[in-house]
Parts: sequence; structure tokens; C-alpha cells
Amino acid sequence: MTAVRTLLAVAAESLAASGISSASVDARLLLAHAWGVNVAELQRLQLLGREPAAEVQVRFDALVEERMTRVPLQHLTGVAPFRGLELRVGPGVFVPRPETEMIVDAVLAEVAGTAAQVVDLCTGSGAIALAIKQEAPAACVAAVELDPLAHAWAVRNAEVLGLDVAIELGPAQAALPGSEGTLDVVVSNPPYIPVGMVPIDPEVRDHDPEVSLYGGSADGLRIPLEVAARAAELLRPGGLLVMEHADSQGDSLPRALARAGWSDVADHRDLAGRPRAVTARAD
Repeated sequence: MTAVRTLLAVAAESLAASGISSASVDARLLLAHAWGVNVAELQRLQLLGREPAAEVQVRFDALVEERMTRVPLQHLTGVAPFRGLELRVGPGVFVPRPETEMIVDAVLAEVAGTAAQVVDLCTGSGAIALAIKQEAPAACVAAVELDPLAHAWAVRNAEVLGLDVAIELGPAQAALPGSEGTLDVVVSNPPYIPVGMVPIDPEVRDHDPEVSLYGGSADGLRIPLEVAARAAELLRPGGLLVMEHADSQGDSLPRALARAGWSDVADHRDLAGRPRAVTARAD
């Protein structure tokens, strides 16, 4: 058996050599997963001088080898953290990103403490909708997802987390028929990568489903604007749209929404200072 410190150091070196910038963090998460403990417990075991059993080391080595081929960390552990939630993820669903957490903040600022009617269009794993329900339990939250496999992941997450979010299968552009003019907030992280622009990261390019990535046009705005058009139909007058976008769309998407008749259009930067989301009000 090998000491935890040595296992982690060797794994981190191998992961870094494969181009993974978060090599040390990934190594620690993979060892915790292989050992069946959380990171805090792994730290405790390390401080106590415990060594993982041989079968744990075999599992860990196999996980590191897979990660070196740029299989997403979250696919290997089966979970992705999002605003304190632990979401189940895997092949067929977009892995939620930390920068998307600011979208939830924008919604909470609007609905906290109220029985607001909220829908998350293009929900994927259900991350945004479930986080909103967790942090604003009085809100009535629904979600819509086009892809059957991603929809199944979202339903599973809602069930595992015990959060009352209705998750429907279907296109965002035709979401919630019969609810026109009744919703307080529509939030969406739609596919927005311009067609022909291939993501650099292999984890995204090779593993996130294409239906969750590409915006359907050369500027990536066709699908976001179609989703926004449906949002305009669903929202009550003065209702809020919150939509994530690519950092290259911080000017083009707000301009397009203003031309489409939205008011109070404003763009917002993420913690890294990049344009990340737009908010707008329905007339």
C-alpha cells in the first residue's frame, strides 16, 4: 500500500501532464471517490496516516487513467456540485458550470420570499431550477428540457434531492402551453455556441451533448432568441427574463432583445469579469 500523499502527488503530476489545470483538486476528488469517502474524511485519513487498501488504489489508478483521456471529472465521480447541491450527472447531460451560479442569484433577487411562478427553460441536469427551489422554497418552480436523456437526469436529481420541481419534456420554444402571461420569471441557460466554433476543452467538445451547446446559427443567437420569444409570451407584464450567454455575446444578445421589444435590458459580468448573462423585462 502507498501513502495518501504519494498517491495524490503522482496522480496530480500525471493529470497535469495531460493538460488538466485542476490536477491536484481532481486527484483528491478521485481518490475520495475511489475510497468511498468525502474530501474532508480523506483529509482526516491522511492526517491519521491511514493508507487505502489495495483495491482502492486499483480503482483510483483506473479513474486517473480515464481522467487523463479528458473524460470529465464529474462523469467519473457521478456528481457535480452546484450552489451547495450535489447533482447526479453523466453521459448525455450538460455538466453545470460554476459561472452559471450567478444566474440563480439574479432570480433569487427577484423572487426570494414570494410565491413567484418561475420556469427554467433548457434545464439540462435541472441545476438552475433545483437551486432556485432549494433557496426560495415558496416559489413555484417548473423546468423544461428537450433531450430525453437530459430530462431523465433532471427528474432523477429532483427525486434524489426531494425538491418539488415539475420537469417537463419538450422544446423550450413551445413550453408550458396555457401559461401565457402568468409567469414572474423565465430563466434559461440555452445552447449558445456559434455553429462552427468548436470548444477547445475536450471535456466539453467530446462529452457534453451537442444539443446543449450549439445555438443554431453563425452567431449562436438563433436558439437563445427563440427561447426569449417564448419567454415573452409566458411572462406577465414586467416579468423578468434571465439568460446566460457566451462572453462574446455581451453586446449582441442585449441589442437583439432590445430590438425585440424587451425593456430594462442589462448585461451582467461573472466573477471573472466576463459578460455572462442578460436580464430584461417583458412589456
